[in-house]
Amino acid sequence: MTHQAPDAARAALGGLCPRCGAKTLFSGWVKFAPACRTCGLDLAQFNVGDGPAAFLIMIVGAIVTIGAVALQLSVEPPFWLHILIWVPLTLALVIGLLRIAKGALVSLEYRNRAREGRLVE
Repeated sequence: MTHQAPDAARAALGGLCPRCGAKTLFSGWVKFAPACRTCGLDLAQFNVGDGPAAFLIMIVGAIVTIGAVALQLSVEPPFWLHILIWVPLTLALVIGLLRIAKGALVSLEYRNRAREGRLVE
């Protein structure tokens, strides 16, 4: 089976290797595989860091806060119902969006050949 390098959006949404397009980017929910099992690309060389998590805290926090306040003001449900709705939704949004954000950053780092900065002496 021949694979082609996917664009950044497809790689991010599908968890695809940025080089060959195989679905081998993640070994867990949000943990990168050490290397692509199809083409051997060393995925450990890419340093995504905490950038995606920092943005997701803001984005998911805003979505959940606005939703919880709107629900409270419109129907005034009991507190346990808020917990039942917002905790699973928050977890699903964080995990789903973190996979997409990390996949996009790795794909863009690969495509743009981004590497650690070096000082010129």
